[in-house]
Amino acid sequence: MDAVLAADEQRRAALGDFEGLRGEQKSIGRAIAGASDADRPGLLVRAKELAEAVKEAERRVALAEEQARALALELANIVDPGAPVGEEADFVTLSTVGEPRDFAAEGFRPRDHVELGRLLGAIDIERGAKVSGSRFYYLTGVGALLEMALVNLAMHQAVEAGLVPMLPPVLVRPAAMEGTGFLGQAAENVFHLADDDYYLVGTSEVPLAAYHSDEILDSATLPLRYAGFSTCFRREAGSHGRDTRGIIRVHQFDKVEMFSFCDPADAAYEHRRLLGWETEFFDLLEVPYRVIDVASQDLGASAARKFDIEAWIPTQATYREVTSTSNCTEFQARRLGVRIRDAEGGPTRPAATLNGTLVAVPRTIVAILENHQQVDGSVRVPAALRPYLGGRALLEPVTAT
Repeated sequence: MDAVLAADEQRRAALGDFEGLRGEQKSIGRAIAGASDADRPGLLVRAKELAEAVKEAERRVALAEEQARALALELANIVDPGAPVGEEADFVTLSTVGEPRDFAAEGFRPRDHVELGRLLGAIDIERGAKVSGSRFYYLTGVGALLEMALVNLAMHQAVEAGLVPMLPPVLVRPAAMEGTGFLGQAAENVFHLADDDYYLVGTSEVPLAAYHSDEILDSATLPLRYAGFSTCFRREAGSHGRDTRGIIRVHQFDKVEMFSFCDPADAAYEHRRLLGWETEFFDLLEVPYRVIDVASQDLGASAARKFDIEAWIPTQATYREVTSTSNCTEFQARRLGVRIRDAEGGPTRPAATLNGTLVAVPRTIVAILENHQQVDGSVRVPAALRPYLGGRALLEPVTAT
């Protein structure tokens, strides 16, 4: 913060010098027009000197502005006072829904999603690794159908709630990635195509946030809510040795992301609304889960407050994050130039932006397979998904158990 303030002082000083010289340059120009033959040569010499000085001052202003902007972009959002203070483990549990199954009481050991995916012909990790390397996979057969069912159910719910469905680009320019806060502490997890200077998005939050960049929104139209389906790409740097088995932590996956532009005064309410839609969706999947209030040091750069839904994963005997919703207040809108103007006029002001994952496919498939498995390796399909799977109530093994 000290560096940002110092850089801003330098920017203001450089701008003051430029404006002073520019003012003198204009005065000299006017003086030359009415000068006598005796005075004109001296004024012309001074005009030439000022032209060079103005050019140099303008260069210093541009440099100072770029330095101040670069430092300001390193600042994270201001944390909501209501967020728990602390590190990743200092979250607060807001609610717990459903009871984990007692597989021992049912008389069998639960299989993990890798084994179930192999039995069902739903997940092929070996060929994913052969073709693309570690942390890649194929969804095959009922696995591919299960993804499409989840996406269709999510999009149906989003449209029913009034969100506008979107298929956004997954390659974006640096300004979009930078404006959303993903080129700071999260930069190591972003794929960059250096030859073309494009970034592969790790979430459709990025193109959805940039959709209204450099625009002025009529306050009467707010909130503007979108539901984007996209493929997402993440390098997963720093996660070596973590979740190497299966499809929990992968380089490529699909998800449906909700995004909202609203008045900052309504952002906290909008945040709870997004969380409500997430819990409604997970209730339909009949999987035990908990909702947590994420601790301050685990918020990332752009979020002022974040709520996660964590699904129970039987073979890990723990809850794992499956969706997240963040209130980014005015942080992204300021950087992207998304402003609001009231109907009665007046100055513009930054909007608030919020995002929330409705379904992240691979981890949701993990939760469904492991929680709804049967002793013979089959998997019961939650009732809400059956219409999107041709009425199928059971996914059955295609290989011997």
